[in-house]
Amino acid sequence: MTENHDQRIYSSKIIKASGLLADTKTLFAFWDESKSVEENLREARRANIFGKASRSRVEDILAILRQRYCPDNGSDAAPRQARDAALRRLVRSGLPAEIVDRVLYYYAALADPLIYDFVTQYLYDLYKRGRHVITVEDASEFLRDAIANGQTTTPWSTTTRERVAQHLLATLRDFRVLQGARGSPRKTFAPTHLPVEAFLYIAFDIHRAVASGERLLRHPHWRLFLLDLDAVERLFVEAHQLGYLRYQAAGSLIRIEFPYRDLLGLVDALVERWQM
Repeated sequence: MTENHDQRIYSSKIIKASGLLADTKTLFAFWDESKSVEENLREARRANIFGKASRSRVEDILAILRQRYCPDNGSDAAPRQARDAALRRLVRSGLPAEIVDRVLYYYAALADPLIYDFVTQYLYDLYKRGRHVITVEDASEFLRDAIANGQTTTPWSTTTRERVAQHLLATLRDFRVLQGARGSPRKTFAPTHLPVEAFLYIAFDIHRAVASGERLLRHPHWRLFLLDLDAVERLFVEAHQLGYLRYQAAGSLIRIEFPYRDLLGLVDALVERWQM
């Protein structure tokens, strides 16, 4: 994830999306690990696994799910493929939805700069200031500033901006960052509950890209869940007490050790623990 968020460009693709949690799970249940991404998507399209009447809607869903959960081409393709295989195993593991859905939200936000920046830069600050209600106008204000700063693919019209704002709040409602009636222009913050198992998965994913326990503890990704430093530290302590990892803090020295070879190993450990 680039650190220069001022230069990130937002697309309006979210108009054709939402949380898509049920569709994501349908795709991963259908997925054949012996086939390539292209083959799996082609078969999903042919079989119309989502049961949609419109072929264009199927294409929209597959495009969004590919962006969120399938590997990009390039030098990081192999690590991404391993990561995505672990995610598919997690989704098919039988672990509770409250665990799986939080991880799906995490990767969806990483794949879409609009979701990531709106939550970590805008919603998080409102939450910390004690705001309870979030409106479409709040999201529209964020987008208005982005358009003025040249951060959209094109200079969006007022209609496009309003539609993106509506779908952005709806998506965050689906992922339980916000709550409220479907279609309502007003949402409230959902309880900031991150199950320790989902926290463990995300912490392990982050730690592979950071050099120290201190950076892991203070990583901006935690803002996706509206967690401040104290809340993150409490979750590390809880994970340590449950034997999921080793967490030691002595002043400014933070040491965090994970007993897993990779994300697949972590998923297997979670499933084994859950079935005990």
